[in-house]
Amino acid sequence: MRSPLLDLPGAVAADAPDSDVAAHYGDLFAEQRTLAKGEAVVDRSNREVIRISGVDRLKWLNDLTSQKLDTLKPGEWTQTLNLDAQGRVLHHLTLVDDGESVLAHVEPGTAQSLIDYLDRMRFMLRVEVSRADDLAVLSTATEDLLVPRAELAEHLGRPVAGLWAYEALRIEAHRPRLGFETDHKTIPHEVGWIGAAVHLGKGCYRGQETVARVHNLGHPPRRLVFLHLDGSVDTLPPHGAPVIFESQEVGVVGSAARHHELGPIGLAVIKRTVPVDAPLLAGGVAAAQEIVVPPDAGRNVSIDPALRRRLR
Repeated sequence: MRSPLLDLPGAVAADAPDSDVAAHYGDLFAEQRTLAKGEAVVDRSNREVIRISGVDRLKWLNDLTSQKLDTLKPGEWTQTLNLDAQGRVLHHLTLVDDGESVLAHVEPGTAQSLIDYLDRMRFMLRVEVSRADDLAVLSTATEDLLVPRAELAEHLGRPVAGLWAYEALRIEAHRPRLGFETDHKTIPHEVGWIGAAVHLGKGCYRGQETVARVHNLGHPPRRLVFLHLDGSVDTLPPHGAPVIFESQEVGVVGSAARHHELGPIGLAVIKRTVPVDAPLLAGGVAAAQEIVVPPDAGRNVSIDPALRRRLR
């Protein structure tokens, strides 16, 4: 749904998949500074919201997804992942329980496939899954708000910043975004979702075997890095641009933005074996890397040798 905030003076629509909200309202860096100080709100109403109700909802979601949710307290926000049987990321959910329902927001265009999967897994449990198109997402630099969509403009109450400002702060904070820093092969370890969206001590769920195997025995094949991009270049590397080291393609750019203090920055996913101090070319732009996911991620738990042999 096209946001009514796109009718505000100076509003410029973002690119897909965010074209229903504003990239900026005319002053990118001022919006970033205001947002970073906690004085602005960002319209993220293009994100889709689902509602999961019923008395079994938390235990059910706990059994299906990567985060420990059966003890989630009302009003407490968290993240979880829906993985396939090989441990690859299908959906990223940011959610809260309001005491009656779980409300989760997901990337634009991904809600229906998630709902279809959850509906297939209901069996005889007391849960109901539906779209919550009546709700919209607003965000500050540190928290999300769910407000009635029909009252979106009325819930601002503070200056508004565009999505470009939000994305610059997201990149600065090293937070991956589904579909930007992930692809059809991504496992949680590669982009730093262990802990934030994956609980390593909870019970079984689809994809858990891969998560445990990599954590206990191996390393993920790729790793997320933060890029300090050459500020003398006028353009930013686009999503999907190749990352080059010594004339070889070693990864891809996920996101890039112009930061009000750091200059041009980005996130990329590269091969684990690339040296941590190696200079890179990201979409033709010189870049220095900063470690987000270390090359030795995984293999963190000492386990019985007999179990190690069985898991190989």
